[in-house]
Amino acid sequence: MKYAIIPAFLALSLVAGCGNKAGAPAAGKDGGDVAVVNGKPISRATFDFYVQGVTGKPAAEATAEQKDQLLDNLIRGTLVAADAEKTGVAKNAETQSILELMRLNVLQQQVSQGFVKEHKATEEDLKKEYDTQVAAMSKTEYHARHILVATEVFAKKLIEQLDKGAKFEDLAKKESMDPSKDNGGDLGWFAPDRMVAPFSQAVAGLTKGSYTKTPVQTQYGWHVIRLEETRNIAPPPFDSVKDRLVQIVEGKKFKGYTDDLLKAAKVEKKL
Repeated sequence: MKYAIIPAFLALSLVAGCGNKAGAPAAGKDGGDVAVVNGKPISRATFDFYVQGVTGKPAAEATAEQKDQLLDNLIRGTLVAADAEKTGVAKNAETQSILELMRLNVLQQQVSQGFVKEHKATEEDLKKEYDTQVAAMSKTEYHARHILVATEVFAKKLIEQLDKGAKFEDLAKKESMDPSKDNGGDLGWFAPDRMVAPFSQAVAGLTKGSYTKTPVQTQYGWHVIRLEETRNIAPPPFDSVKDRLVQIVEGKKFKGYTDDLLKAAKVEKKL
C-alpha cells in the first residue's frame, strides 16, 4: 500500500484524529529522533503523529514495512522542503499565504478540541436546541412539478397554454430545461428549505392543483410551478438526531467563545 508523502502529513484530519503516542521505530542513536537529513532532525513525536494519522493506529502497532515507507516519506518531504527554502519557493507570497492559513486552521482546530472537552453539551443543552430546531423547521412538505425555461416571455406563453387547457406534464416534457422534464417536471416531495427562496415562496402560495399565474425567477431561469399536494411532517425523534445536536450545540458554544474574543479585540479592517 502506498502512502502520500506530505499532503497526508499536513492534512487537518490528522490534527483532528491523532494524539502523540509512543512507539516509533528505533532510528536515530539518541532515541529522540528517527532520522537526521542533512543535519535536519525528524523527531520521534512527529513520526509517531504522522504514522497514526496515515494508518489510523498508534505507531507501535504499525508494521515494519509501514514504518519504513512512512519514514521514507518524511525524509523525502524534508528534502523537498529544504529545496523549497533553498530555491525561494518557501518565501513566495502564495506559499506564505498557504502556510499562514494552515497555521491558523491547525491552531483553531486544537483550541476547538480543548474548548469542547471543557464545555460538553449537556442533556439540557441538547433538548433546548432540539426544541429550537423543531420550532424553526417547516411543518409541511410539498409535492410539485415545474417547467424551467430561459426567458420570462416564453414562460408566460406556457402559462397561456395551460390556461387554455394544455397538460402540464406534456409541456414540461417538451419545453423544460430541467432534468425533471423526463418525469413531466415532477420534483417529488420536498421541504421548503431544499429549494431556493423564490421557488419555495411560490409553492407555498399555491393550492392543490393550481399553478403559478406569473413566472417565478431564480438563478436557474424562469419557472412555471404546479402544486400537486401537501402533507404534514413530524419532527424526527430526539434520540435519532442527538449526535447532530451535539455538533450544533458545541459549535454554538465555540462560536460564542470566538465572539467574545472578537468583542475584546481591537480590529481595524482595511478592505
